[in-house]
Formats: sequence, C-alpha cells, structure tokens
Amino acid sequence: MPSYLLQVGYTPEAWATLIKNPHDRLEAVRPAIEKLGGRIEAGWYAFGDYDVVTIVEMPDNVSAAAFSLAASAGGAVRTIKTTPLLSTAEAVAAMKKAGTTAYKPPKRKG
Repeated sequence: MPSYLLQVGYTPEAWATLIKNPHDRLEAVRPAIEKLGGRIEAGWYAFGDYDVVTIVEMPDNVSAAAFSLAASAGGAVRTIKTTPLLSTAEAVAAMKKAGTTAYKPPKRKG
C-alpha cells in the first residue's frame, strides 16, 4: 500500500481548543483514515512550520487526497501537505526508468 507523509499545521483556534481539552489527535483521526482503507504508521508533534508529522499508508492517491480535503474542510487546520513517498526499491526503479526517457535539458545559448 502506498505511503504518504502528512504535515499538518493547526489554527490558533485549534490549539486553544487542544489546550483546554488536551488529547491525542492521532487517535482521534485514526478512524477517519481507517474508514478510507488506510492506517497510521507513525506520528509526531513537531516544532516549526508544521505541528504534526505523520506517515500513513493509504490505498491510493484518491484516498490520501480525500483525507487531506476532509481535514482542510474541518476548520482546525491552517495548512496540510500530503507527499507521496517511494520505497527505496521504487526510487531505484524510477531512476532506471528515467535513464530510458531520452530527456534532454534545455541548452544555454551563447
């Protein structure tokens, strides 16, 4: 099953709600991810641009996008970034395939 990196930034209002009622949001969203056929592999709270970083497995891009859209529409998320991840074997296969494309970069004049 494909893996995705989810990076989530909460709104100030979401943080205020979580401070008043602290709880594990990964466990709260687990049923929604599982309903889409996915599973949470791991997750962390973080400092910086994103507040939560999670690795999820989803059946396909449509399911991953569906979760991202639902989270965005909920109002507690100021930003969400969903990045498809390749296994090492998939990356090597992509490198090999890239070598067969005959792609030529643009050449600089003069």
